[in-house]
Amino acid sequence: MALAKTEILDAISKMSVMDIVELIEAMEEKFNVTAAVAVAAAPAAGGAAAAAEEKTEFTVMLTGHGENKVNVIKVIRTITGLGLKEAKDLVEGTPAVVKEGVSKKDAEDMKKQLVEAGATVEIK
Repeated sequence: MALAKTEILDAISKMSVMDIVELIEAMEEKFNVTAAVAVAAAPAAGGAAAAAEEKTEFTVMLTGHGENKVNVIKVIRTITGLGLKEAKDLVEGTPAVVKEGVSKKDAEDMKKQLVEAGATVEIK
């Protein structure tokens, strides 16, 4: 029994990147095609979803300190371990990077703390 195109696409969209690479290699051998032909179909089938899943490191950006700059400085010192002057300079120099290369959970925790102190924050 033949599979419908949507069933095949659904199955491919659930595969890991490595599984897709192996599938492409198997298609090359079976149908005697080049990688350029097979790769052109792979991104449409689920390559974008796989790329979105791969991001594991995030950057926390302070975009504004709000009306209570002192509280934001205190939170910045706690998060970064900076001294008073460095934390004050970071807060007054917005937009500024608070931390780079942190996990999604840590980035969200930092954002929550800073927002509660009155700051505006972006996670990139």
